Amino acid sequence: MRVVAAVAHPDDIEIMMAGTLLRLRDAGWEVFLWNLADGCCGTTTLDREEIVRIRWEETRQSAALLGGTAQPSLFSDLEIFYDKPSLARVCAVIRDIRPDVVLTHSLQDYMEDHQNVARLIVSATFVRGMRNVPTNPQRPTYDAPVAVYHALPHGLHDAMRQRIFPDFCVDITGVLARKRAMLACHASQKEWLDASQGMDSYLDEMERMSAEVGKISEKFPYAEGWRRHSHLGFGPENFDPVFETLCR
Repeated sequence: MRVVAAVAHPDDIEIMMAGTLLRLRDAGWEVFLWNLADGCCGTTTLDREEIVRIRWEETRQSAALLGGTAQPSLFSDLEIFYDKPSLARVCAVIRDIRPDVVLTHSLQDYMEDHQNVARLIVSATFVRGMRNVPTNPQRPTYDAPVAVYHALPHGLHDAMRQRIFPDFCVDITGVLARKRAMLACHASQKEWLDASQGMDSYLDEMERMSAEVGKISEKFPYAEGWRRHSHLGFGPENFDPVFETLCR
């Protein structure tokens, strides 16, 4: 099986998805990590070119710890929009990767970049087999079934402060240390947040949220929560490979 985790910014995967990806990789899946934005706004001291270079290297380090492939970004921070040119570019990447499973942000999130990525990824996956949909660059279609899953939003609430609950939870207790190591690869983000929020608050907040989802599961000390997108237009109703692989 081939899975792509498609998110807005460097570190979004590590905060909300890396535990699930580690377990899928351990099960033999091929894993792609894709931050659609380049992280250019994640600094108070560096110029755009330097922070983009640093954040790409950090992303590659995290992917290496996972044993996955880092996919280059397409957009700058705050420049992810649900429009025709953006969708054409995202469609091309989805058709290049040809995933069986797509993990992305919640459609209800605290940040517009996250919500726009979720919409782009869902649409690009939906039209993977439509030959008359333009892609940039042009790519051939594929018709294999795909299962799409949405992570919980950062903070576990939507922008209106409403709690978002998962359909199911994945136990990440056994891979939590590796998830923390992946997140720690994003040192430029950590340094910025250490200065503004306190030492290691970034890593500790990830663990706190993982523990909170563990409580929601009523089974696991640490967990990640998922909601499965409708199967309509994507594949059979019973095609649920993440749940079948990790939760049976």
